[in-house]
Order: sequence, then C-alpha cells, then structure tokens
Amino acid sequence: MKVAVLGGGAGGAASVAELVLAGHSVHFWARSAETLEPHIKLGGVAFDGKLGEGVAKPTLITTDLQSAIFGVDVAVVVLPTFSHAAIANALAAAGWPWSKPVVLNPGHTGGALEFAATYSRTGRAVPPVVEFSTLTYVARKYRPDGVTISGRAKQLKAAALKGGAEALEVASKLYPGLTPVRDVIASDLSNVNMVLHPPGAVLGAAWVEATGGNFTFYVDAMTPGVARVVRQLDEERLAVARAFGHELPNLIEEMKLLGTVEDDVVDVTDYRAAIAGGEANRHIKGPDSLEYRYYKEDFGHGLLPFLEFAQIADVNVPVAASLYRLAQAAVGTDYRIGGRTADAMGITGMSRDQLIEKVRAP
Repeated sequence: MKVAVLGGGAGGAASVAELVLAGHSVHFWARSAETLEPHIKLGGVAFDGKLGEGVAKPTLITTDLQSAIFGVDVAVVVLPTFSHAAIANALAAAGWPWSKPVVLNPGHTGGALEFAATYSRTGRAVPPVVEFSTLTYVARKYRPDGVTISGRAKQLKAAALKGGAEALEVASKLYPGLTPVRDVIASDLSNVNMVLHPPGAVLGAAWVEATGGNFTFYVDAMTPGVARVVRQLDEERLAVARAFGHELPNLIEEMKLLGTVEDDVVDVTDYRAAIAGGEANRHIKGPDSLEYRYYKEDFGHGLLPFLEFAQIADVNVPVAASLYRLAQAAVGTDYRIGGRTADAMGITGMSRDQLIEKVRAP
C-alpha cells in the first residue's frame, strides 16, 4: 500500500519505521525543513526498541504536502491533536481525494469530529475519517534522525465516522491489533491520556516548574493522592460513556490492552501500583515546563471536548471541570480559544440522541 505519513515527531517517525518494515511504500512529510533535514541526510529514520533496530527508508521525504500525498492510497496523520484542524485545511487545499481515507493516529478526544467539521467548512466533500483512541506507540526522539520506541500498542480502539467501514479495514491492514468500536464517541472516550495526564500535570505543576521535569511522571509523580484523582476522573469518563451507550474498560484495563500496564496486574483498582509498574512508561520524565504537550494538548483537546460531551449527555463531571479550570489558571490561558469546543467539532446545540445519530451507522 502507498501511504503518506504526515508528522515528523516521534509518532510519525515510529509510523514510518513500522510501515516501511511491513513493506508499504511510504512518503514522509513534515512542515519543518529543520525537522526533516537529519532524516534526509541519513536517508530515512533510525529506530530502536520494540520494532528492533535499523534504518527505515521511505520512498520520499518532503516538506511539500502535494508531493507527499500524490499517488498514495491513504494519509496517516501523526500530529499533535491540536494540529488536526490545520492539517484538515491543508489537505483540502492540496486536493486530497474525497474517496481516500484519512487516519488520525491518534484522534484522541473528538479528533475525527473536528477534522471532518473543519474539512466540511472548506466546501469540499469530506473523505472517510478513521481515528485511533491514542497513539500506537510510546516513543521519543532522543536523536534528530531517529526514534526510540519503548512501547507498541497491542490492542487499540479505533472507529470511523459514518460511511467509513472500508476505511477502518484499510487502517487495520496498516496497524495490526486495532479493535473496532461502535462509533467515534467510544474511541474518543477511550483516550487514556485524557485521564492519565491532567491530574499529574495540575497537581505536579510546582514540581514541573521547580525541577524542569527532573522526575519520572508515571512513577515519582504518581503519588497516592494523584492516583486517587486519576481514578475519580476515570469514573467520570466511564459515566459519560455509559450515557452514550458504551461500557468501556477502566483505565487500568485499557492500559493492559495497550501494553502500558503489565499483563500480570490482577488488581485493576490499584491505579498507583499498576501505572507506576508499567515498563513502557516508567522511565519517562515529567514535563519540562507548562508549555509541554500535556498542558497544550490534554486540556484544550482532551478535557475540553470531554466536558462538551458530558454537557450533551447531562452527566456531572466535577473532577474534570476542576482540573480544567486549575490548568487554565496555572498556565494562564483560555483553552476554548483554538480548543476543541462543540463548535469546532460541529456538534453545537445537539442533544445526546442527535450526536449518536451523527456518529453511529445503522
């Protein structure tokens, strides 16, 4: 299959490695020439970790989006979730065919809805959109021309907007281990980062600023108090999911499926022990500032759309609302400006039943 991987960060680099290893013809695109220059010099992406070790060589490495998407069968967007609206506009302007699928790896919370709403506003027919609940990998770029992949999801929730069943099959061929769910609300609410990051980001903000991130986020910062907040936030997530007709695994069960909590964990109610004991995440450092993606991504494009869904479902979510307001105060920003609001997702004024009708095929 011919694939355009759009995104030059750790997730994009890891996707290039996996897809090239699987025998696909890959075009590797990023907006920044500075990001791609080391890869161009190397001739590909150096990788180590869960996928083995080597250099994956895509057929094209470019900053030109039209060149990147020319002749490919599918576009895989591996960008921060706050870039989804921008890439939707860019793909529409570049003439992406309406019949070819776009895969958001990840869509996080509300990604497919925002992408489709943004694309629709350009006046062009919206292509099939598939979203993954979270990124396929635990990965970091410790060198400019390579990526270290410490984890690869074993089972990952994925869904498509109505009419996207064939697109979901394409995504499953690219990324083995996908678990299709009934609709994008289910995949939206399976976004583990929406639950996993905000409590530690808010409650550990002083530590972040004082140490510049010199602590492990999933071990040092996963104190008993933080873990209790994570669990209560997770209970709110599950309540909203039930209001939309979904019975989802709790956070620890979901992380076991992903592979970021160990298979031998029996007590899925002990959030601290399970999260801190996960080998894939245990060495990851904390955010180095309040500009880190946990603050930029997981509130305005994680908790904010979650709050919008909760309001539509008429479910009270006080922990989520409190974390959201505290983050806004600490960071000094209004996440609704440029954030994933109901309007950005194209669901303003909808009732619960209307939203279900929008996203769910008969």
